[in-house]
Amino acid sequence: MADRNDLQEWVYEAVKSNGGTASVVEVAKHIWDQHEDELKASGDLFYTWQYDMRWAADKLRKANRFALSGRKWALR
Repeated sequence: MADRNDLQEWVYEAVKSNGGTASVVEVAKHIWDQHEDELKASGDLFYTWQYDMRWAADKLRKANRFALSGRKWALR
């Protein structure tokens, strides 16, 4: 079952697959397309994953793996 910590890697993968920069909507679409079944089976995370993906992006920024590029998230 997926949990909040899985979202860090999913967010990173989503931005990477979008050429290194992506909007919140682009990341959410990618995560849903790639991990829908895992999200549906994840209990409460199914109801909070879009909030939690922002938490994950913040963790990635603090770990110096992400930067903000205007209104998009970008790889460092």
